[in-house]
Amino acid sequence: MTVERIVVSDGAAGPYGLTVGPDGALWFTLVHAGEVGRLAADGTVTRYGLDAPGCAPAVITAGPDGALWFTRTGDHRIGRITVDGQTRSYPLPAEGGPYGIAAGPDGALWFTELNADRIGRITVDGEVTEHPLPVSGGYPSMITAGPDGALWFTLNQGGAVGRITVDGEVTLHPLPTEGAAPVGIARGGDALWFVEIGAGRIGRITVAGEVTEHPLPDRAARPHAIAAGPDGRLWFTEWGAGRIGSLTPDGRYAGHPLPVEGAEPHGIAVTRDGAVHAALEIGEIVRLAP
Repeated sequence: MTVERIVVSDGAAGPYGLTVGPDGALWFTLVHAGEVGRLAADGTVTRYGLDAPGCAPAVITAGPDGALWFTRTGDHRIGRITVDGQTRSYPLPAEGGPYGIAAGPDGALWFTELNADRIGRITVDGEVTEHPLPVSGGYPSMITAGPDGALWFTLNQGGAVGRITVDGEVTLHPLPTEGAAPVGIARGGDALWFVEIGAGRIGRITVAGEVTEHPLPDRAARPHAIAAGPDGRLWFTEWGAGRIGSLTPDGRYAGHPLPVEGAEPHGIAVTRDGAVHAALEIGEIVRLAP
């Protein structure tokens, strides 16, 4: 694969979350700068400042309303930005530390609250509902829509993958590996795939709760975020190794080292043409293409 490096900020701004927008551009968060950025297909970078530089925007996703939605972990709000750069945000009832966010099958956005053991739901009009989890200190992290009409999420400190229906019914599935510390999760085919940052594994869970784990060759790679490609291959950032990894549905691994020291890849997204993009905390977005 060819590797292209695109500078989007200085190293202090911290590119973190990454998603493909409804306009075909890549949208990303700058967690340390309190900004959201847009990378156009022609390489043009536009940055939009938010109303609080310390709001720590983290994960970003395309919403059902044609806008981008993101979590503001630093000031406990959910943000929204239109494709032409208009921003607003919505406060949460408590200081829960929102982190993961995904569009649900019900036309709303669903998010995790790291510090509160809750899953939240926000409508496109800004109405918030929160659902408590049956766990203490679970640290709910990433969330995604599953193939079964429910939302699936990771419990980083709870060692489990959870499922919540749009009616708020919660089921937790403990992982077999102690200290797995799951973070990223994505739908892949008819199952969910997740990364175990603490154990150096990629996991797969069926909608019935059956778990399969694939150990990585480098168990200290610290996989962080994961996304599915159009061919069914799973792509993930290996934060501790400065590498992008991939796994076929039948468990075949390939690693793609990044040509920069201290890259610290975090968010990852795959565009329709199969190109893989990752946000590097050093201030770049890297593009891997066949």
